[in-house]
Amino acid sequence: MNRHTTSLLLAGALMFGAATAQAAMPNEATLYKNPQCGCCDGYARHLEEMGIAVTAIDDADLGQIKEASGLPYGLGSCHTIEMGEYVIEGHVPLAAVEKLFEELPAIDGIGLAGMPIGTPGMPGPQQAPYEVYQFTDRQEATFMTL
Repeated sequence: MNRHTTSLLLAGALMFGAATAQAAMPNEATLYKNPQCGCCDGYARHLEEMGIAVTAIDDADLGQIKEASGLPYGLGSCHTIEMGEYVIEGHVPLAAVEKLFEELPAIDGIGLAGMPIGTPGMPGPQQAPYEVYQFTDRQEATFMTL
């Protein structure tokens, strides 16, 4: 095999790997929120810009949804998203959402507590590192820091 053929095969494999990772991202999500929450709508717009169709439900019992998702107590935010087999709690940066669907870990979901400034849907510059957590059965661990 010559060097040119090897380069072409490697480039093709890399492109296939990138396409596979992108293909893992679901094309739809359900966002549960309060009807008055504009920042939740802002987060939905960021998902839609990624090509994800978002169904917003703003008359659901958020406490019940968070409880059913296995979210750890005290780590909630203003909205909860069901996307693929996962729950995404709050204004999780999109890099963490992409990582979730690239790696497909055996967890219930990821979240970012509160409503940190500078995250998707929240105006302003980032003021501190975003500590994204993962959770399973109400137990949390670090997922990533951005």
